[in-house]
Amino acid sequence: MGVGWPVSDSHPAPGLRGRRTEQAALDGLLTEVRASRSQVLVLCGEAGVGKTVLLDHVHERASECRVVRAAGVESEMELAFAVLHQLCAPVLSSLARLPGPQRDALSTAFGLGAGAAPDRFMVGLAVLGLLSAAAEERPLVCLVDDAQWLDQASAQVLAFVARRLLAESVAMVFAIREPNEDRELAGLPELVVMGLSDADARALLESAVPGRLDELVRDRIVAETRGNPLALLELPRGLTAAELAGGFGLPDTQPLANRIEQSFHRRLRSLPAETQRLLLTAAAEPVGDAALLWRASERLGVSVDAALPAKASGLIEFGAQVRFRHPLVRAAAYRVASAHDQRRVHRALAEVTDPDADPDRRAWHRAQAATGLDETVADDLERSADRARDRGGVAAAAAFLERATELTPDPARRAARALAAAQAKYEAAAPDTAGELLSIAELGPLGDLERARAARLRARIAFARSRGSDAPALLLEAAKAFEGLDDGSARETYLEAFGAAMFAGRHGLREVAEAARTAPPGPPSIRPSDLLLDGMAARHLEHQTVDAPHGEGTRAGVTILQRALEALLQENPRTKDDIMQLLRLSPMAQSMAVHELWEYQGWRELSTRSVRLAREVGALAALPVLLVYLAGVHTYAGEFAAAAMLIEEADAITAATGNAPMPYAALFLAAWRGEKSTAVRLIEAATKDATARGEGRVLGMAGYATAVLNNGLGRYAAALAGARQACEHGDLGYFNWSLAELVEAGLRSGAVEEAAAALRQLEGRTLASGTDWALGVLARSKALLSDGHTAESLYHEAIERLERGGIVIHLARAHLLYGEWLRRANRRHDGRDHLRVAYRTFSAIGAEAFAERARGELLATGEMVRNRTGETRGVLTAQESQIVRLAAEGQTNPEIASQLFISPRTVEYHLHKVFTKLGVTSRRELPAALRELDRPLSSP
Repeated sequence: MGVGWPVSDSHPAPGLRGRRTEQAALDGLLTEVRASRSQVLVLCGEAGVGKTVLLDHVHERASECRVVRAAGVESEMELAFAVLHQLCAPVLSSLARLPGPQRDALSTAFGLGAGAAPDRFMVGLAVLGLLSAAAEERPLVCLVDDAQWLDQASAQVLAFVARRLLAESVAMVFAIREPNEDRELAGLPELVVMGLSDADARALLESAVPGRLDELVRDRIVAETRGNPLALLELPRGLTAAELAGGFGLPDTQPLANRIEQSFHRRLRSLPAETQRLLLTAAAEPVGDAALLWRASERLGVSVDAALPAKASGLIEFGAQVRFRHPLVRAAAYRVASAHDQRRVHRALAEVTDPDADPDRRAWHRAQAATGLDETVADDLERSADRARDRGGVAAAAAFLERATELTPDPARRAARALAAAQAKYEAAAPDTAGELLSIAELGPLGDLERARAARLRARIAFARSRGSDAPALLLEAAKAFEGLDDGSARETYLEAFGAAMFAGRHGLREVAEAARTAPPGPPSIRPSDLLLDGMAARHLEHQTVDAPHGEGTRAGVTILQRALEALLQENPRTKDDIMQLLRLSPMAQSMAVHELWEYQGWRELSTRSVRLAREVGALAALPVLLVYLAGVHTYAGEFAAAAMLIEEADAITAATGNAPMPYAALFLAAWRGEKSTAVRLIEAATKDATARGEGRVLGMAGYATAVLNNGLGRYAAALAGARQACEHGDLGYFNWSLAELVEAGLRSGAVEEAAAALRQLEGRTLASGTDWALGVLARSKALLSDGHTAESLYHEAIERLERGGIVIHLARAHLLYGEWLRRANRRHDGRDHLRVAYRTFSAIGAEAFAERARGELLATGEMVRNRTGETRGVLTAQESQIVRLAAEGQTNPEIASQLFISPRTVEYHLHKVFTKLGVTSRRELPAALRELDRPLSSP
């Protein structure tokens, strides 16, 4: 950002130079926010390029706006929510306007009140609401400097808020050092700030250097600094008059930022020793609290007069807050000092920091002042870690525990703290550092139970890094280590091993099932997790040993899983911990139990309830997974628009939170919609990613999606290949459904024996379940391989059962297959009735490939049919549809905002657009408008 930085009182800042493009972009941002259109921009550039001065430009031009500022500080990165509190402090008067759960979460995070550790994304929603409320009075501009030094909790929340802004009259401008490796801010609108043009750089340099400057020396400085304004102003200070006149001297090959910092080093060393000590103290005190600085300086024997040379140097400003000219000055002031002096300063700061008002910063200063092992300081840090965790600052807790580990003299306590630090680092999404700390813990004298916990953590780290084949074996080892020490944890770890094996693919499931079968028994009061474990172990071993459809013992696992599902549905969680436990079990129950049971209504009830609870408690980390499962429920019901809405929401949240994407539902929906190009693109991308990680479950899902897509398109050889892939990589969940696809694809492509073998497997699995969904799909599949009266009877059974089961897409498939069978039997009139139902249903829900297949069959019966698969049913976007349906249920804007993790102003913005699209003027008219929108297409 080409600007003139003040180099001394005799050389005032000449102002912005050569920044018309940047100024225009920032002025346009302010115009938009004044018009109630939220804006976000990340200014990215190297140190000294002038990002801070561009933020100053925004501040100066933000007339009629309220401006709040914050800045990351390198030494503050371990303190949870430090920058967020700095940014929000001026608008905390709006805190009382937030809904209770949001208000409590933010109060706890900022230490303003006590409560359970808040979900960090509930804190994010609270900040979104706080900024939105503050912006109702006048537009709000938030400026965040040095974003590369944000503490992790603040970075996550601010990135979440930035991605959810729309109509709140809020602008957020971040300045971050290049290259931008901050994954939290990745993907936000970015403006890269480059060095000045040669002409502007020359003008700035000449304005800052007294006397005549040799042209060749000038051009060399401009070239070496690449137009960096701070370098242009600072580096000539290190040159003698002769060097400036003729360019004598060796070129410096250090990186530019290092050279600028070295220039500041030289200037700092030229100051009196007492002034250097004052600047060191200011550099070590990141808050900029002038009163605290002077108290610490007094303890160090530094007089007030020491500030005079510092002021004259132009390196620092003393006022209500102490402010360095540039972060590189702060870094230079700290690094130029000896380790002994750094420790002295931190000790003085610790002594003058209030232990009641700011115990964590005091503990951190004491840790930096420690000269060796110190249990007292380590104990303080451990208490700080507990406080940080209580406020939801997992990353800060991890940092405190890591430093406590370094200072702990007792080997046993050091190992225990290292294990706790490793766990916190893992929870803070830092698996590499967690692994290093875990290695330290494992070198210590851990007890057997601690070693089991360490083994479990190492397995979880392996799973976090890659959902491949390593994690199941490691989790099994950890589960066995728990046996006899903590049987409850042993069983939970076996269940985790099942989940990991499902991601890895079918080949590791047998080992897990056999090990889990010998796990210690559950407690007398059996938990849903115990039932899930026992049921999955029994069910998988049944699959491995029973080939015939009526084999003995094939219902044992199903019976236990049914009890597990009933137990989960009957759970009445009252505390947040109970709710979180249910939410942790819900995806596994849906993936393992519901798919094995073919229990659609239970699936729908559990999935709907889980999403509702996740919204209520603000469990945004868990919500995307739960939304994906609920999208699957809606897809089977033929509610494709609702499924798409949920997938879009899940994708938006994973982008905001930085979590791994969940491709399953998108693949599933694209395949059933018959969107060939979209489905193929998604399948290829998912297959490539899963192959690289060895994640067999995604390969299985990609195969299932390929089979569904191509069965709809009538490309049966391709469908057979996809079904084979699905069956190769999965043995639970999608495997059952893939068998049904393999039966149809195998028969239609001539692989009759393979289709018959798949039918035998399908029969064993569906008969054990006994639900209408399972038996309806079985009857439909058996009809494909049958003739005459037997086939017709089976088609009737399939339609009857699937009508009761509520599985719209499979019911329509049954009508389609029956209609095709009737046409081929020269019963065209009878066939038309079923083909019309299939065509009307597939067209209404948007299953284009299957609708076109039904249309082709109708044409073959001699009936004229209009092609309707390309019609667009919806006039609303996914988010608009979500908002309007909640509004039609009578929910208020704040209630809708809380559920969808947006602000009330954004809800109001979308409803205004929806009213226009639907031609309504009040909420009372919404239910009727939605009924009209959802009305099925008429028959052809």
